Amino acid sequence: MALFFATAAGEVWEALLPGGSLSNPKKAATPLLATVGGIAGPALLYLGLAVILGETAAYGDGWAIPCATDIAFTYMVARLIFGPSHPAIAFLLLLAIADDAAGLAILAVFYPSKPIEPQWFILTATAMAMCWGLRKAKIQNFWPYLLIPGVLCWVSFDLAGIHPALGLVPIIPCLPHAHTDLGIFAREELNRKDTLNELMQWWKNPIEIVLGLFGLANAGVVFNSLGTGTYLVLFGLLVGKPVGICLFTILAKSVFRLEIPAGMTMRHIFLIGIISSIGFTVALFVSTAAFPAAGEVLDGAKMGALLSFVGAPLAFIAAKFLKIRPDTAASIAE
Repeated sequence: MALFFATAAGEVWEALLPGGSLSNPKKAATPLLATVGGIAGPALLYLGLAVILGETAAYGDGWAIPCATDIAFTYMVARLIFGPSHPAIAFLLLLAIADDAAGLAILAVFYPSKPIEPQWFILTATAMAMCWGLRKAKIQNFWPYLLIPGVLCWVSFDLAGIHPALGLVPIIPCLPHAHTDLGIFAREELNRKDTLNELMQWWKNPIEIVLGLFGLANAGVVFNSLGTGTYLVLFGLLVGKPVGICLFTILAKSVFRLEIPAGMTMRHIFLIGIISSIGFTVALFVSTAAFPAAGEVLDGAKMGALLSFVGAPLAFIAAKFLKIRPDTAASIAE
């Protein structure tokens, strides 16, 4: 999982580069506010339902589980629904990247593996300095960065009490990288030879395989694990996500006078909210961080994360009801 979060951090870092989806504050403002809604909506609904059911003590720590969005699966579903060139795709990817960034912060702040011991961050700073040294020496191969400062940084996070899955994140901005971003999933990225891009491309398929196996391993959770945690996570994702994203997009338009991309309406925003409710692998991982002790609470939360796949067929049904089709979506974008 450390490599998964490293590539997620790489996507966020590249998005901040010139040409990236987060490089223009005005362009990114509406999706970023929608991201806030996509985090606040699920978290508040989860906690609100937990309070109503009197289950805060047992399930309260899981509030961040429905905040997760599985970027790979949401991208795949969105392309099938909107078509590859519709502006809703870029909106969704920007939202998912920002969600990744928020998820990294949430894991670090709210789910430490033990009490924080800040003195170990000296090792983190040392690892980052080593990265800069390798960069100054014009080392382009990513392996020296990964095996020396990368391992040191991972160890420093483990010793400091930050979840070790985030251990490679601090070295990502220190790697040699391109000066512009072509966009996540852009084919042209395959031709780039900078260290950061090569690391992300090299590990892309192995990470997807490991995440798939991670999902399959958790699929062993039996259906009698359905319980309070399952419903809290599912309601947070399937209801909280679209409601939060829609409300904060309306807030962006009406209060802050921001605009949504040309070719998009609130129908598309609502559909993006439903697609974003697919938490799957990321939600599964947050479940294990929120409830480290094995038992019915963890199993129930995992089942909610697995069942978030229901968001995919719901999105197709909603698209049909809202009369959004890939062919018309592509023509609108043109």
